[in-house]
Amino acid sequence: MLELSAVHKYFGGLHAVNNVGFKVAPGTIKAVIGPNGAGKTTLFNLIAGGLEPSSGTITFKGRPIQGLKPHRVASLGMARTFQNIKLFHGMTALENVMLGCHIRSRSGFLAGMFNLPRTWKEEKDIRARSMALLELLDIAGYADVEATSLAFGQQRAVEMARALAMEPDLLLLDEPAAGLNIYETAEIARLIERTREMGITVLLVEHDMSLVMDISDEIVVLSFGEKIAEDVPDEIQRNPDVIKIYLGEDEEAAV
Repeated sequence: MLELSAVHKYFGGLHAVNNVGFKVAPGTIKAVIGPNGAGKTTLFNLIAGGLEPSSGTITFKGRPIQGLKPHRVASLGMARTFQNIKLFHGMTALENVMLGCHIRSRSGFLAGMFNLPRTWKEEKDIRARSMALLELLDIAGYADVEATSLAFGQQRAVEMARALAMEPDLLLLDEPAAGLNIYETAEIARLIERTREMGITVLLVEHDMSLVMDISDEIVVLSFGEKIAEDVPDEIQRNPDVIKIYLGEDEEAAV
């Protein structure tokens, strides 16, 4: 589904991403973890098109995508959410989700301007699909509520529904549990697993280790821009290099 090979990113003299490579298999949940400043969000921005790598290749469904603009990457079947929730003010939860459908819509500007019959049908279909996603994520009761007035966990769910409205093959989740309490985090975990059940591959950046260990099939660990480990959750928990960067001591001392 996704493959990174020898990816580097420099910001002046700062080597933010250093020779990172890994693969994401279809139908899996893969997590990227690491301390603050490890390069996780930079890596996400490189994948999603917000940044261009200094060197290396990023391949999505067999096609190189490094250097493509975010809207082109999205059109290929990749959607993302953000660490800081980005919902549209003054719009309801339903309207926010409907905006995610635009990438799959067929009616153009002229059809909309002249209010042609096919635009009526497409608008009706988009509304129905968006409501179905709100129902899937158990927030249909807030469809007509202004999205930015919802509780933080509900806003996360709206943002996820909007990303799913794009019908992606790969969903990038940037710290989906950030700012959530223990109950909201458990709900987000359930939503992520439900997303995988829909046939969507998930790549997430997350600081909540309980969430990561519970739902991930594989984990990549970054430190100072470099990949130091990649394995299944049980092995990552026992990896001495991972223990050292999180606890600041060697494995024997940690025990």
